[in-house]
Amino acid sequence: MVKSSGKNGFHIRVRLHLFHVIRINKMLSCAGADRLQTGMHGAFGKPQGTVARVHIGQHVIEALRRAKFKFPGRQKIHISKKWGFTKFNVDEFENMAAEKQLIPDGCRVRY
Repeated sequence: MVKSSGKNGFHIRVRLHLFHVIRINKMLSCAGADRLQTGMHGAFGKPQGTVARVHIGQHVIEALRRAKFKFPGRQKIHISKKWGFTKFNVDEFENMAAEKQLIPDGCRVRY
């Protein structure tokens, strides 16, 4: 887009900023690697990329929908009808939660 319309010829605003840095601790896999590296001692790692942490209700779906046109290939955004990582639909989950049939278990629930 910068080539065809210039720096000021388009406008897109994404509210998220990529502040969270993910790191990788590369490990050797050659013979005698145990003598060359320290394992997990001081395993801070090198920066691999940046990510944005999002919360429920943040404007990330619209940003992904607009950004998918900038990448080659077919991109698809899938929004699940399930409640989080559970196997229940939204209305089933709300009914079971109102009847106190669910037990919280991390990011999932037991019933």
